[in-house]
Amino acid sequence: MLDLTATSIALTRQICDLESVSGDETALADAIVAALDGFDHLEIIRDGDTVVARTNLGRAQRVVIAGHIDTVPLNDNLPTRYETIDGIEYLWGRGTVDMKAGVAVQLKLAAELSDPGVDVTWMWYDHEEVSDDLNGLGRLARNRPDLFAGDFAILGEPTRSQIEGGCNGNLRVEIRTFGLRSHSARSWVGENAIHKAAPILNILAAYQAREVEVEGLVYREGLNAVGITGGVAGNIIPDECMVHVNYRFAPSRSGDEAVAHLRELFAGYDLTVVDRAEGARPGLDAPLAREFLNAVGGVATPKYGWTDVARFSALGVPAVNYGPGDPLKAHADDERVAVAEITACENGLRAWLSASVR
Repeated sequence: MLDLTATSIALTRQICDLESVSGDETALADAIVAALDGFDHLEIIRDGDTVVARTNLGRAQRVVIAGHIDTVPLNDNLPTRYETIDGIEYLWGRGTVDMKAGVAVQLKLAAELSDPGVDVTWMWYDHEEVSDDLNGLGRLARNRPDLFAGDFAILGEPTRSQIEGGCNGNLRVEIRTFGLRSHSARSWVGENAIHKAAPILNILAAYQAREVEVEGLVYREGLNAVGITGGVAGNIIPDECMVHVNYRFAPSRSGDEAVAHLRELFAGYDLTVVDRAEGARPGLDAPLAREFLNAVGGVATPKYGWTDVARFSALGVPAVNYGPGDPLKAHADDERVAVAEITACENGLRAWLSASVR
C-alpha cells in the first residue's frame, strides 16, 4: 500500500522500490487504485494498467496532468537509496528521474487537493518506454477520448522542475543502396553496396541542423545516422546496405514535411519511413499556460526530445512538460533525482492548482 500521507520524497521512494518495468506495471497500478480508494472528490477509472482520477466540481476549466508508471529495465539500481554529492542530496535508483518522482508528486496532490481552482484529470499510464502501439496514453485516447477534454495539460517528464514547452518531432527512416554480389577475390565482377553508402554518410556529416524559433522558444533539430547494416559473408561483395537515420525536427514542421525534406536530401536513394511522430508546439500562449508559468517562475525552454505532450497537442490541448529530475540522468545506471527538485515541483503545482476558482 502506498502511503499518500508521506512526503513526496518518501512516496517517490515507495513507488520506485515497487518495480514496474514496461509490461510489468500491474502491481503499481493496483497500488495506485488502492491508495486512491475512499477519496470522495475523485472519480477513479481504469483502462488496463492506466489509472485515471478526476474531479467533477463543475469548474469552468479543466487541466489534465499525466505521468507514466513504467521504467526501462533495471541494472542493479534498486532498491533506492539516499546519497549526497557535492552537498546536494539525491534519491538514487531506477525510475527516480523517469518519472516516478513526478508521479509521486501527482499522486500526493490528487489525494490532498479536494477543492482545486480548476477541475483536474490525473492520468498514470503504462508502456511509455516501449513501442508506440503499446503506449497506455495512446490506448486511452482510442478507448476514452472524452477523458482528454481539457483546456491545458501538463506531462510530468523530467525537466529539473522547470517548464519545457512542446517537443520536437521524431522521424526514423531506412536508406538503402543496392549492388551485385560476387566473390571478393573477383570484386570487379560485383558492385559493392556498402561503398555506395558513402555519399549518404557524407550528406549526414555535412548537414547543418536548423535552430528554429517557435512561439518564442528555439528548437534545435538533429539529423544523424543511428545504425548501419550490410554484408553477407567475409568473402562476398555485399549487394545491399542500409543506413538507419533519425531526424528530430522542430514543431513548426509537420511529419509529412519532414519526410519530404529527407526525400529531397537523399534524392535517388531508396528511402523507407519506419517511425514518425509529430512534434508539439509550445502551447505557452494558452491563458492557463501563462498562469502556470507565472506561478512556477523561471524561464520556459524547449523540449528537444519527443514526449507524450504531442498526443495532447494533436487533440487540440496545449501541453507542457514539468517534473523533477535531470533528463540527462533518465535511463542512466546512476539515475538519481535531487530531492529539492521533488519538493519544488510539488510546491509549484500545489500553489497553482490551489489558486482561487477560475
